Amino acid sequence: MKKSLIALALLATTAACGTAEAPAPEADAVVAADSGLFADLGGEATGPVYRESKGDTLAVSGFDVVSYFTDEGVPVEGTEEFTVRYEGYDYRFASEENANSFIEDPAKYAPAYGGYCAWAIGANDALAPGDPNVYKIVDGTLYLNFSESVADRWNADIPGFIAKADVNYPTHSADEHYQD
Repeated sequence: MKKSLIALALLATTAACGTAEAPAPEADAVVAADSGLFADLGGEATGPVYRESKGDTLAVSGFDVVSYFTDEGVPVEGTEEFTVRYEGYDYRFASEENANSFIEDPAKYAPAYGGYCAWAIGANDALAPGDPNVYKIVDGTLYLNFSESVADRWNADIPGFIAKADVNYPTHSADEHYQD
């Protein structure tokens, strides 16, 4: 009798679910239609990421980080339609093509130091907002700075500031920049 009940349960489950298999998602990307995301790559935050306020998850003020690396090299704002969650933060893209490029290799496109000012973290071990319009790509990595005048200081010793920032950044927590 117990085997009959199990068999009936399996038949009912098979009938309810159908026999067609769902297509497998891409290896690293999980499409997240229910959440309003284009994709959710999962992962845990590996360091602080600059956001406008504590609890916000929008990274790089909504700018499309792949746009910095295109032939035009001009940063553009992304759209909600192409939002990809990576390590707990939301990155927006101007096109499906850019979102897919990010999905293939997010570490390649995400800005160094979570989008905080590269000079501030290197020179002063401080978290200062990075301006998405004040940037430089160095050895394939996107770096943001607080302002043009700060970028001028950073440009004076980019390798030195990067070396110091690489040591300083991991010592900071995700919410320390924000006041309670």
